[in-house]
Amino acid sequence: MSEIRNLNPECIWRNFDALTQVPRPSGHLEKVQQFLLDFAAKAGVEAFKDAGGNIVMRKQATPGMENRKGIILQAHMDMVPQKGKASNHNFETDPIETYIDGDWVRAKDTTLGADNGLGVAAIMAVMEDKELKHGMIEGLITRDEETGMFGANELPEGELYGDYLLNLDSETWGKFVIGSAGGVDVTATLDYKEVETDKEDAAVKVTIKGLKGGHSGLEINEGRGNANKLMARFVHEAIAEYGARLATWHGGNMRNAIPFECEVVLTLPKENVAALKEDIEEWKTLFNHEYRTIEENIQFFAEDVETPAMQTPEEIQDNLLDAIYGCHNGVLRMIPVFPSVVETSSNLAIVNIEGGHAAIKILARSANESMKQYIATTLESTFSMAGMKVEFSGSYGGWDPNTDSELLHMLEKHYKELFGEDAIEQVDHAGLECSVILGKYPNLDVVSFGPTLRSPHTTIERCLIPTVAPFWELLKKTIAEVPEK
Repeated sequence: MSEIRNLNPECIWRNFDALTQVPRPSGHLEKVQQFLLDFAAKAGVEAFKDAGGNIVMRKQATPGMENRKGIILQAHMDMVPQKGKASNHNFETDPIETYIDGDWVRAKDTTLGADNGLGVAAIMAVMEDKELKHGMIEGLITRDEETGMFGANELPEGELYGDYLLNLDSETWGKFVIGSAGGVDVTATLDYKEVETDKEDAAVKVTIKGLKGGHSGLEINEGRGNANKLMARFVHEAIAEYGARLATWHGGNMRNAIPFECEVVLTLPKENVAALKEDIEEWKTLFNHEYRTIEENIQFFAEDVETPAMQTPEEIQDNLLDAIYGCHNGVLRMIPVFPSVVETSSNLAIVNIEGGHAAIKILARSANESMKQYIATTLESTFSMAGMKVEFSGSYGGWDPNTDSELLHMLEKHYKELFGEDAIEQVDHAGLECSVILGKYPNLDVVSFGPTLRSPHTTIERCLIPTVAPFWELLKKTIAEVPEK
């Protein structure tokens, strides 16, 4: 039995622990969908899987409270499957191994899945609670949020009846999120014919790792290193100074995660290998100096490998490298009226070049629709000049803040009563499903909040234990004191 089941509040941690035993990486949700349906049946509440693959639960109002406004509790069931290089974890079959580290809950060399498993666990706790007095409660647990908000986009209209929507996917306790950025996936591809490698050349695999990575919305403003961008700087010099040629490039694996590892295979004249390896040591020192206080231990090294038979043609190689080098990555602009909040950014997430095919995947975000179009077109221009085909997909709009929200004022009042201090209103750069759901249910009053998480989408994802109990207290109080219709 996991030690996290003994944490307070037991009802949330017990359900979260049960959820960690069920594989639920994005795109592989059959097991968790059935798990949630089985849970609802045991808890005695109505539940079904809708046409979008979402799980909807309904708990009828406590007798005498049928005239209260309805609340929809919303979270997403999938998790980002990231693991350390040495981990043998299989996200499609293996449970998450959790442990307590001081005030934090973490996972052993994988993502924890608290994003958004704690939100799901809170919905489960509400659904099974026999003491809580409440009006009609609906639980909406969406499918594949992390890879394109597919469940929210495919949510049927007319399915939900509530008046308020509490999104439980925010990650800083004490802050109520009332707006978030929109986003669009940018994919650039190119097919090319490989050429034979000079049989006299040697080959090295160059690796950068040890970067923090992180959430490409919440942590894009922290100046963390992007493995693909750092590798581009070195490869550019290796080609210019050592006659290197590119055979393969693999960096990053999730569009919404800052890439923390990258590997390239280069071929080059044998007599230049020693000098290139010496140069790598200098680059390692440079990178660690440039990112001091931000990154802790950037590892950069080269290993001798068997010389591949084929490699990327020189002109294609140069065009691809120029595009990667020139691609905007990171913050583009802050919100003028909220200067501490990122408005527009892009994350050069994934680069795969091998076997005659190049694919580059980016997530662009903005709270401003015209600036989202601007950054998307900027990226399109960059990769089009390299001869690549550029496609857009998964576009979603931003969530416009409503500072006059009745739900917001109610939450702020309850927060002050419970904890004796004022909560903070916030607009997030991370994309939330609220904007998509509001597009289908425009009359909903929506606020997002949750316990404190740090570094979601990475192997150092963690949840701050002391924030979960007050989160639960506020959620219960809000449900119990919903006003009449």
